[in-house]
Formats: sequence, structure tokens, C-alpha cells
Amino acid sequence: MSGWTNSSEIAHAVADKPEVPYKYVSTVLAPRGKGFWDATTCHNPSIHFVDGKYALFFMGNSNRKLNTQRIGLATADSLYGPWKRPDEPLLNPGKEGEWDDHCTTNPSFLKHPNGEYWMYYKSFDTEGYIHPKFKIRGNRKYGLAIAKTLEGPYIKYDGNPVIDYHKMGNNQQCEDAFVWYDGKFKMLARDLGVYGIDKGLYMESKDGKNWSEPQIGYQELKKYVKQPPAPKHLNRYGRAERPQILFQNGKPTHMFTASQGGKYETSSGFIFKIN
Repeated sequence: MSGWTNSSEIAHAVADKPEVPYKYVSTVLAPRGKGFWDATTCHNPSIHFVDGKYALFFMGNSNRKLNTQRIGLATADSLYGPWKRPDEPLLNPGKEGEWDDHCTTNPSFLKHPNGEYWMYYKSFDTEGYIHPKFKIRGNRKYGLAIAKTLEGPYIKYDGNPVIDYHKMGNNQQCEDAFVWYDGKFKMLARDLGVYGIDKGLYMESKDGKNWSEPQIGYQELKKYVKQPPAPKHLNRYGRAERPQILFQNGKPTHMFTASQGGKYETSSGFIFKIN
């Protein structure tokens, strides 16, 4: 599980149906080594078909740590490649002292009905938010960046952050957001303290900038899947992370998540049909 910061690769796998076992096809993106912005990990993939091509948004870092996380965009005409890989990140952190000066990660993309390209991203400031009762540094927030073309440049919205829960009082936050539009903007994210740490959050917005109060978007994994007791080596067992939605014929049909556990007692994919 800890390998996501220092040795992840992004792979391509296929199946005949969304909810049946997948077969590995190839590694799409792997760490490129010293001297590159994505030298030590490639993670957080979110893939979209837009403007006749496939857009793979992802996160890379260069020192195996959080503070060099940056969002990138790889593109291809086919899911089987070849992939055009970026030499530079798509979005960099803010200046020292700004709310997002630590990193850019957890990308979520949509093409706005007005033709603009919108990307939501997670970050937090280097100084961090230190709660008087909790030994937790940092508070994850979400910002918005907008571009006129898919490849950018992406300009950060002046009203950022658009999601900020730290004022609730107990270091509440969220991450792993997935955003889509179907008459209004909708967001799923992993809860970090609003209702707990094992649930998902759901929010709506009329303009994509001002969001509703968070509701429970999905429950902890044990409400849907029966698993054996947690092995001693897994300390985040049963927590569904990184929700991604599959759309078929324009409608959301399946939610993909990852969680510790599963057949191999490691970080495994769990897929849920949306009724």
C-alpha cells in the first residue's frame, strides 16, 4: 500500500464486462528515473475520452515524497497507445504561503458545457493546519484550474479553494474527488473526518465553484462486502478510496474503488454497480 508514493506504475487491463476479472495488457506509465518530474512514481490515474482522444490525468513525483507531487496529462488516440507523455507537469503548486504551495495531486477532469476544460486538484499548504487536539499536520483542500484547450495552460480559479472543510473544527477534510456534470456538477470524494474516515462524500453544485454541504456518498466497504478479519499487516483495511465512475451511453453505471483487503490481502480493486 505504501508503494503509491515511491514505486507505482499505471497499467492497462481489460474485461468483457465492468464487474468481471480483468486481464493485464501493458504498463502505460512507469517512473522515468532521475531528472524527471515523474521520476519515482506514477499514480492517481483518471482517464477520459475527450475531443476524439484519450486523456490520462495522473500524478507523479521526483523524490518519493508528497512535496514533489505534480499532476500530468498523457494523451493517445487509442487505449492501446502510443501515449504522448508530458515533459513538464500540467499543474504546479502555488507560491510559498499560498494554500496549495505543497503539491498538486488527485486530478479530476471534466469538459464544461461552455467548451472550457476544468480540472479539480487536491493540495495543502506547506506550513499546514495544526489542530490543537490532534497531531495531524496539513488539511487537504480542493482547487479548480481552467483551460481553453485540453493540454492547457490551466489557470487556477481566483476563488480557490472550492472545497475546504477545516473550519468545521476537527481537521475535517477530503481527498480522491471525482467530478462530473449531468445538468449540475456532482462530486464524490473520500471522507476524512466529516462522517468518519471509511465513508465517501457526495456534493452538488450549480456552477462547479460553490458546493453543497457534504452528504454520505457511499458507506464503508463492510456494508457491501463481507471480508475475513483484517490481517495484522493491513492498517487501512476496508476503507474504499479513489472512487471513479464509469459512464456508459452518458449514464453512470459503475463505481470503481480501491481498498486494502480482497483476494490477495493487499490493495485491491472493488467495483460496484450503480442502480
